[in-house]
Amino acid sequence: MIRSSELIINADGSIFHLHLKPEQIADNIILVGDPGRVDLIGKLLTDIEFRAQNREFVSITGKYNKQRITIVSTGIGTDNIDIVVNELDALANIDLKTREIKPVHRTLNFVRIGTSGGLQDYLPVDSFVISKKAIGFDGLLNFYANRDSVSDLPFEEAFRKHTGWGKQLTAPYIVDCSEMLFSKIHQSDTISGVTISAPGFYGPQGRVLRLPLADPLLNDKIESFSFENQKITNFEMECSAIYGLSKLLGHEALTVCLIIANRVKKEASANYHETMEKMIKLVLERLTS
Repeated sequence: MIRSSELIINADGSIFHLHLKPEQIADNIILVGDPGRVDLIGKLLTDIEFRAQNREFVSITGKYNKQRITIVSTGIGTDNIDIVVNELDALANIDLKTREIKPVHRTLNFVRIGTSGGLQDYLPVDSFVISKKAIGFDGLLNFYANRDSVSDLPFEEAFRKHTGWGKQLTAPYIVDCSEMLFSKIHQSDTISGVTISAPGFYGPQGRVLRLPLADPLLNDKIESFSFENQKITNFEMECSAIYGLSKLLGHEALTVCLIIANRVKKEASANYHETMEKMIKLVLERLTS
């Protein structure tokens, strides 16, 4: 039995942070960083069942193309992803009343819809990048057993060697997306890429305001890196933890990001909100087709 200190249940029977109950989540779950984006996507759904909110975690479940789907906002960062993915898995695979793991595993499909900064000059602003692989600069997966079993170790070794990875930095981990979800959503209008999840927006992504960088050349090394004809395409802040935890827990995961700025060409989208709505509809259609 899982102790109450490890799995906290609210008085109404909902799980601690998300304030959701097991019957409220669908098998298909869209993850967004911005809580405001939940209602933006919610406008496209029918048969809305509920709306729950606690802190930055906003959730709704409804239907798209007559298929049940849940939208959850995660807030920013892989630390929040640790909460969201573990609690959604608990809702699916732990009996909250007996605190026992259910005998039959339920697989969830996580699709993150987000924004991102491009790291290659061939990535135009307002393009859609699907993360074939995620590189975690955050170190989250290193706290869990068996992280090597879900990681691309040759890619990791090549990346550390190419960048001269600093001894004071957390060890990067690299995890593949769900092949099933990739085949459903990737078409000629999306770009397959390799995405870095950074543990911050400024220094970890090579931005300088008042603090100098430990390695001012790290972004140049990232942009020049190539392994088995794969180059690193973009920075964001959540994908690696979604992929790593999903693999360890037996779920499917994919991230689709809108490139709102190209860091190499120093260009930014003039109005990414309209393009984001287009990308949301594309993902919903293909996920439920």
